[in-house]
Amino acid sequence: MACEEPGIIIAEFIGMKLKSLILSLALIGMVVAVSRFHQPTLSVAEVEVVPGIVGERDQALMRDVVAAFDHADAAVRQADLDALMPFYARGYNYYGLKPSDVRRIWAEVFVHYRDLSSRHVFTGVKLMQTGKVKKASVTCTGGLYGIDKESGNTITIDSWASEVHYLIYEDGAWRFLGNKGGITESVLPSSAPHHPLF
Repeated sequence: MACEEPGIIIAEFIGMKLKSLILSLALIGMVVAVSRFHQPTLSVAEVEVVPGIVGERDQALMRDVVAAFDHADAAVRQADLDALMPFYARGYNYYGLKPSDVRRIWAEVFVHYRDLSSRHVFTGVKLMQTGKVKKASVTCTGGLYGIDKESGNTITIDSWASEVHYLIYEDGAWRFLGNKGGITESVLPSSAPHHPLF
């Protein structure tokens, strides 16, 4: 039996390792791709705060803001418009959408989708106070998910990335005021997409 030359053996070994590396990278890529489109389950917390973004003095602010989103999420899961609408400030304005427009859009969402859930990941928070008026900005990434009543398919109804939400402390609670850059009359409410409802 003739011995193979060392160079051939090394080349075959490197080839096997390279194939193994490529296969591993392909599998990792598939896992990442699938996880991007995976819908969160109801066991996942609806609101997550990235550790370390809130200093000690803003802990209470973040708890109150998270509580406001939690109440809104609970109303969404129950498809309860009357419980949801207090989340929106009286002065809410997003590209001309006012609270009455948001109520109409949510009503349409509740008609067409069931088993709604949402996910919010807060990556930044800032308190702003002018006199007695308290406002907060929260940087959020997340999505709104549901099952289409007609097709039965689970879909992403809305999603957002690094959206800056503005809230105002009004009538004893934090309420949604709008999003960065959203106060303008340039878009008709009838043409506005679902985003951003949160």
